[in-house]
Amino acid sequence: MQRRLLGTTGWDVTEIGLGTWNIGGAAWGDVSDEDGRAVVRTALDAGIDFVDTADVYGDGTSERHIGTVLEEDDYDREDIVVATKAGRRLDPHTAEGYNAENLESFVDRSRENLGTETLDLLQLHCPPNDVYYQPEVFDALDDLKVRGKIAHYGVSVEKVEQALKAIEYPGIETVQIIFNMFRQRPAELFFEEAKRRNVGVIVRVPLASGLLTGAIDRDTEFPENDHRNFNREGEAFDRGETFAGLPFEQGLDAVDALETHVPEGMTMAQMALRWILDHDAVSTVIPGSTSPEHIRDNVDAAGMDSLSHETYGAVRDIYEEFVYEDVHHRW
Repeated sequence: MQRRLLGTTGWDVTEIGLGTWNIGGAAWGDVSDEDGRAVVRTALDAGIDFVDTADVYGDGTSERHIGTVLEEDDYDREDIVVATKAGRRLDPHTAEGYNAENLESFVDRSRENLGTETLDLLQLHCPPNDVYYQPEVFDALDDLKVRGKIAHYGVSVEKVEQALKAIEYPGIETVQIIFNMFRQRPAELFFEEAKRRNVGVIVRVPLASGLLTGAIDRDTEFPENDHRNFNREGEAFDRGETFAGLPFEQGLDAVDALETHVPEGMTMAQMALRWILDHDAVSTVIPGSTSPEHIRDNVDAAGMDSLSHETYGAVRDIYEEFVYEDVHHRW
């Protein structure tokens, strides 16, 4: 796989990384510990060297799976970047909770879960909007960095406006954001500003919660504890995290329109990943899966040819017809 520079961190990371929300055993249905660790091993064996997690994925389960694999298996820890997130354990999840004491507590817990003295990359986990206007939060992160508890820090955001505000802080080296064929707005001003400031861009939800795999249809039933069942209207967290914010049936209509434009030799998922990687502001993409076959297919997308101008035009037309009105200005 090709590698790309992750902002000012100094790390060249693989274009395809691994997202581990779904191996935490929460919000995606049940996943066994064995299967969760197998996902991490499959990704690392396929050449992936950037793994993203969070302290709330299974209340630390995802972090512990990664830590266990890195400790017990024959991988060089220095060659693998593990990014985690903090903040969503707050209850209530308020801006006031993002204080130095709480952040250090979260960091210490993640360090223990991952079995490391220093977290490679800590990201604030989609904090409330007011956090972006509290410089003391970022001062606290600077202090944790000086003290060696974190090596680098960034933010994971819901909205483009939050990303643009975050990168005004000089310590922010990465921004994680939803970007896919159904969430195209980041490619406008934010990508331009991220490139100008040399901020790494980590793309999450690249397959729109599975819609852009082409494997979901109108008869698909999701487990009761799968966010694609319980969060379609934002009942549990931001609606934009589920199907990229697009109403389910409407998303399926858009996928039907896209299917005729999938290049020969590519799957729908590979086309979706290749579309993202064709944007040079992107540092890495972090699809998640519990299927070893899908993980290897995702890796293969990095070596495929860029999409044609005709395909790009078709994707844009479909976005404008099925997606734009419901999604574009919300996030």
